[in-house]
Amino acid sequence: MSEGNNSTTTSSAITIEDVQNLVKKKDEIEEQIKAYYDVLEDQKGVGMTGPLVDAEGFPRGDIDVYQVRNARHNVACLQNDHKEIMQQTEEALYRLHAYEREKREKDKTQAKAEALEQDLPLPHPFAKVDAVTPGSPASISGLQVGDEIFEFGTVNSLNFQNLQNIASVVQHSEGKPLSIAVIRSGKKVHLGLTPQRWSGRGLLGCNILPLQR
Repeated sequence: MSEGNNSTTTSSAITIEDVQNLVKKKDEIEEQIKAYYDVLEDQKGVGMTGPLVDAEGFPRGDIDVYQVRNARHNVACLQNDHKEIMQQTEEALYRLHAYEREKREKDKTQAKAEALEQDLPLPHPFAKVDAVTPGSPASISGLQVGDEIFEFGTVNSLNFQNLQNIASVVQHSEGKPLSIAVIRSGKKVHLGLTPQRWSGRGLLGCNILPLQR
């Protein structure tokens, strides 16, 4: 096999269908080889090694020498093809199993991370969304009434003092996406909100109230 095939990483996606196609090609080659062996069998069972000349060194008259030579040549070529397709199938199976194993490990790691995150105590929110105007930047971002904010750009529960902190971040982030993190129905939700001019007032289109903790 070529060096190019060996350089393929195990992370390259390969499907069951790819392997099935290789197996199908292998079966087709085997059928062709069998057909040529049948031809050789019909020629007095001469096979791949039987003599093509008689005792006196003349081409045998009881067989079609050209047909035998042609069949033997085709069998030899097909056997090389068969060897190559078997190597390709073996590599494909290895890559398929490696890819599936890698995917299982990745899914398992992600599931553990998500479970761990859910097990951690919820952060302390410092503000709550009191109103969201339909069609506003806040509404488009997915922000909902009742969301309790614990991150608003660079503002968090540790450095939040008053709503002016949020107003300052909004003014300096017009047209730039802000990372917002809220608690909704007891779970953490991350949103992207871009303050910008719209048909209504302000750059957000929502009302935020500070929480007393």
